[in-house]
Amino acid sequence: MYAANLLTTVIGALINLTGPGHYIKWGFIQMSLANLILIILMIVVLFLAIVIPFPHRSGGKR
Repeated sequence: MYAANLLTTVIGALINLTGPGHYIKWGFIQMSLANLILIILMIVVLFLAIVIPFPHRSGGKR
């Protein structure tokens, strides 16, 4: 429990969460920077899940 509190304190000290959010505008589309980063990370994880093969047993039927 102490390690979790320490970790959140350290992360909270590195990132200022009290300021206003940063937004990106493309015409009529407005998105927060945090949401854009999460969407990009989800696309990368999906791509890696498709590209990286599942481990399988060598020899024998698949």
